[in-house]
Amino acid sequence: MFRRQGEKVNKIRLNKSIKITINYFFGPLLFLVLSWSLYRQISNQPDLPQRWAQISIGWKNWKFWLVIILMFVNWGIETKKWQILVHHVQQFSFIRAFKSVLSGCSVTMLTPNRIGEYGGRILYVEEENRIKAISLSLVGSISQLLVTMVMGCTGLLYLRYLSHSNGGALAVLPEFWGDVLIYLSIGITIMLLLFYLRLGWLVRTMERLPTLQKIVNHIRVLDQFNNRRLVEILLLSFIRYLVFVFQYVLMLQVMQIEIAVWLSFWLMTAFYLVMAVAPSIGFIELPVRVSASWVIFKLYTSNELGVGTASLGIWLINLVIPAVIGSLLILSIKIVKEK
Repeated sequence: MFRRQGEKVNKIRLNKSIKITINYFFGPLLFLVLSWSLYRQISNQPDLPQRWAQISIGWKNWKFWLVIILMFVNWGIETKKWQILVHHVQQFSFIRAFKSVLSGCSVTMLTPNRIGEYGGRILYVEEENRIKAISLSLVGSISQLLVTMVMGCTGLLYLRYLSHSNGGALAVLPEFWGDVLIYLSIGITIMLLLFYLRLGWLVRTMERLPTLQKIVNHIRVLDQFNNRRLVEILLLSFIRYLVFVFQYVLMLQVMQIEIAVWLSFWLMTAFYLVMAVAPSIGFIELPVRVSASWVIFKLYTSNELGVGTASLGIWLINLVIPAVIGSLLILSIKIVKEK
C-alpha cells in the first residue's frame, strides 16, 4: 500500500517537473532556435549587401510603407478568421486571438509546410479544448489553401491561354507538361473544394465506424459548420489572399520591376500556388521562395536582384517580423497548468 502511494507521489512529482520544464524552457528555446535559423538564412543570401541597399532605398518609397501597413491588415484578417473558428469551443477576444495567430506563426517557421501553426495557436486555448482547436485550425488552413489553389489555377489558365506573352511563366515546361500541371491542379482543387464543403457529412460518416469514435469525439465540433459559415471563412481567406498578393506587387514596384500590374498579379498567383504545394521547411524557406520567384519572373524581366530583394522583403515583413513577435509572446504564457 505504502509502495503504491510512493509510486503515485513520484509520478506526480515527475509530471510537475515535466510541466515546469515545458513552461519555462520551451519559449526561450524556440526564440533562440528561430533567431539562429533566421540569421543563417539571411546571412547566406547571395548579394546580400546589394539587397540591403535596395531595401534601404525602398524605405523612402510610400509603397514600401503601404506594404508594412498591409502586414497588419493581413494578420488582422487571419486573426478574425481564427476568432470565428475558435468561438465554437471557447470565447476568444480579438487581442488573444491575435497573440495566438502570431504564436502559431513563430512555431510554423521551424516545421515542414507550416504544420507547426496548429501547435503554436493552441497554446492560448484551454488545455481541455486544444485537440478540438487543432481541427478548427485545420479548417482555416484548408480554406486558405483552397483559395490559393483556385487563384493559382486561374492564373495558370490566364498565363497559358490569355496572356499576350504566349504562356510566359509556363514556358519553362514543355507544352504537354504545362497542360498536365494545369489540369492536375484543377482536379486537386475541385476535390479539395468538395472536401471542404462536406466537412459535416464526413464527421457523420466517421461516427458510424466504431473504430473511429475516439477521433470523432475530438472533431465532432466540425459538424457545427454549415455551408454559410464555411463560405464566410472562405471569403475572409480570399480577402487575405488579395492583401498579400497586392503586397508583393507593390514590393516589386518598389524594387523597380517593370512588369504591368495585372500581369504581376497573375504571376504571383502562380508563385503562391508553387509555394503551397512545394515541400519546404520554414527555416530554409527563403532560398526556395527566391528561386521560385525568379523562375516565374525571369521571362518578363532581367532584374534578378530586384526580384530576389522583393522576395526577401516580403518574407521579412509578412513572416519573420510576426514570427519573432510570436516567439516573444510564447515566453510570457504557461503552456501547461501546474496542478
